[in-house]
Amino acid sequence: MARQLHLGGFQIASHVTHSHAAWRHPASDPAFLTPEYYHRIGRILERGKFDFVFFADLLSVPTRFGDDIDESLRRGTQASATLDPSIVAASIGAVTSRLGIAITKSTTYFHPFELARILSSLDHVTRGRIAWNIVTSLSQSEALNFGHDEHLEHDLRYVRAQEFVETAVELWQSWGPDALVQDKESGVFADPARIRVVDRASEHFRTRGPLPTPRSPQGRPVLIQAGASNRGKDFAARWAEAIFEIDPTPEGRRAYYDDVKSRAENFGRRPEDVKIFPSFIPFVGETESIAREKQAFHNDLADPISGLITLSVHTDHDFSQYDLDKPVEDVTVGGTQGLFDVARRLSERDNLTLRDIGKLYAQGVLLPQFVGTASDIADQIEEGFTGGEADGYILSAASSPGTFNDFVDFVVPELQRRGLFRREYTGSTLREHLELPADPFAPATAPPAAAAAG
Repeated sequence: MARQLHLGGFQIASHVTHSHAAWRHPASDPAFLTPEYYHRIGRILERGKFDFVFFADLLSVPTRFGDDIDESLRRGTQASATLDPSIVAASIGAVTSRLGIAITKSTTYFHPFELARILSSLDHVTRGRIAWNIVTSLSQSEALNFGHDEHLEHDLRYVRAQEFVETAVELWQSWGPDALVQDKESGVFADPARIRVVDRASEHFRTRGPLPTPRSPQGRPVLIQAGASNRGKDFAARWAEAIFEIDPTPEGRRAYYDDVKSRAENFGRRPEDVKIFPSFIPFVGETESIAREKQAFHNDLADPISGLITLSVHTDHDFSQYDLDKPVEDVTVGGTQGLFDVARRLSERDNLTLRDIGKLYAQGVLLPQFVGTASDIADQIEEGFTGGEADGYILSAASSPGTFNDFVDFVVPELQRRGLFRREYTGSTLREHLELPADPFAPATAPPAAAAAG
């Protein structure tokens, strides 16, 4: 069988995703606080045979831009109002049967025992469809919400993340596959010989275990990451089974693909077990001119200040202090270094001002926009998929649920016609959708010495 494309749908349990214009778009449903909003999106993506819906998350109302929350709330920027994605995931799981569901949880502000139990429970109630997007968090405002005066330094966050994931994996392994017996006749509920105490103590975490949740259908959730810095890419290459990427240029996406696949091999992993997913926003029209009109209408709704508020959150750097009509300055940022590097690269290449970058950021956090007929967009996807950019793509919406509907109704059939994408699900778990190893613990329990430093 020919190599198959994978597809995910991007969400935040919120009124916006990458597009800050989305909540103002007349085609967007404003009912983001209701379960029906997410049920509708989940059903659309499952109808399109998507691998998963992906929920990003932040843990504070934005404050970094000008040290104030007023503008972020007034403008409705990313993270100004959100729900907990784990609750939304359970709700979507109840009304779908095949769609995978990925949620974001931070290794900086949670404990491995708590998170391992939440994710294992979700994997049970969805019958094996859960993924964990591993993040180290971004900003000082998140630290303040958890009682810390300062956010951890970038490299230290990854040291903590390494210990966190190792601890969570040990907890998921604490129940053997056949440990739950439930033999009513003999009265044996579980076999203690197949359940082990963890007794893990590292620099940042201590837990006794075992996890009180029996082993879930996938053994552990699919692990997702979005490493963009050198340290982040090493971490992703070491742990991630799917990687979310943002780069607006084909050459940047190809370089990232080659880099991370090579790093995965250095960690003793098969490159095909690390699926890389660039993200994009599609504008689909019956003709190219109609699609361009849709794009222009959306982009005109994007406000540069909203974009700079979110850039400040993502980089943990206050961009309110700079002249909007000058190029982006080369500064040291404490948050997401990879996204800032992309912004700097675009500014230099295209002679863009900070205001221009803010506008682009508000239009979609620097995501590329694929514009045209269904065939045009399928061409762009196929070119990247066969040209060394991607194993799949994550679709982000300009309006919700309209963007998802248009893509599923028009682009997915074209991808299926070309033999690039499934017509029906062939498995039931997310691990099966992504063609990942059935035994997820095999590559994670005995990493090369270099991986341990990840």
